[in-house]
Amino acid sequence: MRVAIAGAGNVGRSIARELLENGHEVLLIERESRALKTATVPNADWLLADACELSTLEDARVQECHVVVAATGDDKVNLVVSLLAKTEYGVPRVVARINHPKNEWLFNESWGVDVAVSTPRLLSALVEEAVTVGDLVQLVEVTLPEDAPLAGQRVGSITWPPDVALVAVLRDRHVLVPSDDDPLEAGDELLFVAAPDMEHELHDLIARGG
Repeated sequence: MRVAIAGAGNVGRSIARELLENGHEVLLIERESRALKTATVPNADWLLADACELSTLEDARVQECHVVVAATGDDKVNLVVSLLAKTEYGVPRVVARINHPKNEWLFNESWGVDVAVSTPRLLSALVEEAVTVGDLVQLVEVTLPEDAPLAGQRVGSITWPPDVALVAVLRDRHVLVPSDDDPLEAGDELLFVAAPDMEHELHDLIARGG
């Protein structure tokens, strides 16, 4: 599956890495040269250009993509990219990131959006579900107990079970996109994408702490 991602910030790069691990072809489009961190996702194709320009989408061969993900930090940009991808190039599936809840009403079929998501790291899972590729996955939510051995450990230092990915942390009513350096805290609500047969192992890991 070929996927084009507009926006190569933390969200876009995270989506790209997970899709690449699942064997898909990924193109990252970024208009800011300082954000063009190609070494962080070396297996992706990169394009330094404005995804809101038709010439950029032509260069990106968007018409050959199965999915376009509008994952920038600007809702206006995400809407324009979505509309162009759907109406000008007939992309089968368009997934868009919502940065501000007040704009949620705009992210619909009128703007070319098939799937709108406000929790960024869930975008990669929704892309997979949208085209029914890869292994079946499920969302697993686990609350870290007060005495959890994993509390205080950095996300990147924890060896999660196979086919399990931590995609979001709900803390104090805020949704956090976890990086490897972020420590977990007691009371965190952890949201995972996991293969169905890995849920038991995940709960065991949370209980014993590794």
